[in-house]
Amino acid sequence: MADAEDQKSAPKRPAKGKAEPPDAPRSHAPQASHAALARKYRPKVFAELIGQEAMVRTLRNAFATGRIAQAYMLTGVRGVGKTTTARLIARALNYEAPGIEGPTLDMQAEGVHCRAILESRHLDVVEMDAASHTGIDDIRELIDSAHYKPNIARYKVYILDEVHMLSKPAFAGLLKTLEEPPEHVKFIFATTEVRKVPVTVLSRCQRFDLKRIEIETLVEQLARISTAEGANSERQALALIARAAEGSVRDALSILDRAIAFGGSEVKADAVRGLLGLADRTRIFDLMQTVLSGDAGGALTQLAALTRDGAEPGQVVADLADAVHAVTLVKAAGAASADPAASEAESARAADLAQRLSMPALARAWQMLLKGHEEVRGSPRPTASADMVLVRLAYAADLPPPGELARRLTEGDRAGAAEAGAAPSPKPSRRPEPARAEAPRVETPRAEMPHAVTPRAEAPRAGTPRAETPRAQAAPPEPLVLDDAPPEPQEAPAPLPELKSFEDIVALAEAKRDLKLKHALLEQIRLVRFKPGTLEINPLPQAPRELGQELMRKLKAWTGRVWIVAVSDEEGAPPLGKQRREKDARDIEAIREHPAVKQVMQHFPGARIAAVRPVAEPAAPAEGSEEPEEFKEDGTN
Repeated sequence: MADAEDQKSAPKRPAKGKAEPPDAPRSHAPQASHAALARKYRPKVFAELIGQEAMVRTLRNAFATGRIAQAYMLTGVRGVGKTTTARLIARALNYEAPGIEGPTLDMQAEGVHCRAILESRHLDVVEMDAASHTGIDDIRELIDSAHYKPNIARYKVYILDEVHMLSKPAFAGLLKTLEEPPEHVKFIFATTEVRKVPVTVLSRCQRFDLKRIEIETLVEQLARISTAEGANSERQALALIARAAEGSVRDALSILDRAIAFGGSEVKADAVRGLLGLADRTRIFDLMQTVLSGDAGGALTQLAALTRDGAEPGQVVADLADAVHAVTLVKAAGAASADPAASEAESARAADLAQRLSMPALARAWQMLLKGHEEVRGSPRPTASADMVLVRLAYAADLPPPGELARRLTEGDRAGAAEAGAAPSPKPSRRPEPARAEAPRVETPRAEMPHAVTPRAEAPRAGTPRAETPRAQAAPPEPLVLDDAPPEPQEAPAPLPELKSFEDIVALAEAKRDLKLKHALLEQIRLVRFKPGTLEINPLPQAPRELGQELMRKLKAWTGRVWIVAVSDEEGAPPLGKQRREKDARDIEAIREHPAVKQVMQHFPGARIAAVRPVAEPAAPAEGSEEPEEFKEDGTN
């Protein structure tokens, strides 16, 4: 009964061939899975490959002339098309179509092997992930299979992705086959870390460096794909996606896929900013103008508003650095160098700020933002770190640029020198006239003539009126000059030392009583090259790490000029102390052979020669005097 009732209560299915009514519930049959945009719009021919025109042109000419290499090395960052290019090359090598003989890049129609190669299921096109097949056993298996001719295609092609992950034995086992492969075998390698690939492997391959895709080119590609997907996309939103992808097509398509799903086929700039945690570009320029004008409070308020709206603190600092970069480019090269993906409002703001801000201020802001971005990324409290970065920027905005500081220091030194030179009063070039000398002298207190020579005169007695003259009341008194006063000696400034050799530098360190630096110069460095103003050294392992910087600092202070101390990889001469000891040893050995010294050593067996020092030559004897016997050249007496 229950079954009958269930059958009665169950809805009646429409007859075969009849359509369901509009209000009929949809069936729960599984729908086709959604293909990611990066896979759905993967290029199938070289004409669809964007941003790699140089590589495509080289391959086209090589295939047309028959100059096909036995191995290709494809390098580049993630998502620029390395694996796609490898499959396209494999398809071009094995392309077969009516009227086509031999490999070609002009694959207008789908060939016999094209679909199987693009879907990675062809028998003669073997794709191997080198990250999971790193050992020599995997390479040995590949080499063994390479000796067999292809099953159905023209060439047997081996595609090794992330080839830098192979072990050293695997690379060594691949070298011989890679250099002299069978005629029917081609190798295509792809890697993001080409520096980890041995040079012996790179020298056997034809290398192609796939470039990052330009923002404008990537925006056009995203616009075509969004139109094909039926999505309504704003160009500013696509520019944000392209900028966030950093030249990677796969990253850009992944973000676009998320943006279409997020906005329901509507890709808006505000939605993309919220999706990526970005800040409004115009608000970033507002923040830049505020912080570089020195308003720390206003900058902190704007940063708090951005973080409340969903922007990440680290991303705000990165966007601020991008804004500084954009303004710097406009200031350095004009409006033509502006970001092509920027809107008209952003370009106008960049041009306005470029007129207001100086190049030293922009360069200083760039350096501080780079350092601040690292701090924010590694900080357990990113918001607080971003606040401190903005505070530093605001307070540094009031500082003068380095050129102004140098000018002020130079002018300060000149002003100080001028003031010091003007301190002593100039002495008259002639003596006072006799008639004026007979006139009664005016005694001037010491405080009224600080730079004059005060005569040693007796103090006036009590009750004696002091002489006054109209000249003394109208102008400051002239300095009183005594006839018998000796001229004041003026010490000439000590001449700066002139260093003509490395030995002069060591002697200067000894004269300055810097014994630590002297010891380092003698024992811990090897001289590579010397010329006045430039010094190339090769420090020994025991030398301090900051020896070069310290030597530059002290040479500048001692000589008054800038010295460049460069660290070289050349071995250079032995340390100066070692050279001196070797010279002393040679001098001692040479002096031992002197007949007089031999006689002395025979009479004093326990004696030893400690050092050999030159002595001053004796004075020439006067005329008519006979040379003493002890100074005769024959050594006899």
